[in-house]
Amino acid sequence: MRFVVVTGMSGGGKRTALKMLEDDGFYCVDNLPVSLIEKFVELIAMPNSEISRVALGLDVRADQSFEDVTRILENLKNNGYKFEILFMDADEAALIKRYKETRRVHPLEAGGRVEDGIRRERKILENIRKNADYVIDTSNLLTRELKEELDRIFVKNERYNNLMVTVMSFGFKNGIPADADLVFDVRFLPNPFYIDELKAKTGNDKEVQDYVMKFQEADCFLDKLTDMIQFLIPNYVKEGKYRLVVAIGCTGGRHRSVTLANALYNRMKNQGNYGMKLYHRDISA
Repeated sequence: MRFVVVTGMSGGGKRTALKMLEDDGFYCVDNLPVSLIEKFVELIAMPNSEISRVALGLDVRADQSFEDVTRILENLKNNGYKFEILFMDADEAALIKRYKETRRVHPLEAGGRVEDGIRRERKILENIRKNADYVIDTSNLLTRELKEELDRIFVKNERYNNLMVTVMSFGFKNGIPADADLVFDVRFLPNPFYIDELKAKTGNDKEVQDYVMKFQEADCFLDKLTDMIQFLIPNYVKEGKYRLVVAIGCTGGRHRSVTLANALYNRMKNQGNYGMKLYHRDISA
């Protein structure tokens, strides 16, 4: 039997993940009282049980201690029950935005601010996140991309990408991305914006790509950047980092940065034990 415990930050996508796992044939149970967890696991693990794949949703509640959940999971492990932990996460800005859009109350808000509830919850979940088998950050993840990631792990049984690398293009005139880990400025390259026939096009168009990449400096920059990112990735993984955002900026975020972001993504995708995403923040600005 494959038994998956689905937990994580409130608003991080736990219920969405459970629905997707249910569609993939998992028997899903959410919000089970803590006192019933062990009995539930004993029943589904019986030799004559017809259930072969189970997903159990657990989250922080204002009326129960998550320490009890941690203790019960530890007891199950000590008693020989095997399970995997899927932790659904998102950064604070994304969580706050989701709560504001849905107008829901955070379970640990206690009449205060959403931000306070999020920080309390992150502290409570710190240990289980550290021991999770899979951590999926949904801050910038599309529903389709989450489905693909879950299918890859739990349906196709492929190797888990423990680091997701997002290559992002942006325009400095619109501000540096708040979630960027590494920021690179390609405004040293000639700007296609001043070429009449290229002005209305973007770095997704071959004409712009050919113009930007014909300069030796662009190719040299791409070589050095690729080499540095590939050096950093295994070291970030070793330190437990699960998300890396590489932001490449030019003036408007439509020509040079898009071209270089595309080129970096194409060089690095399918090259190692990490996932890759490409995002052009200001291409339509």
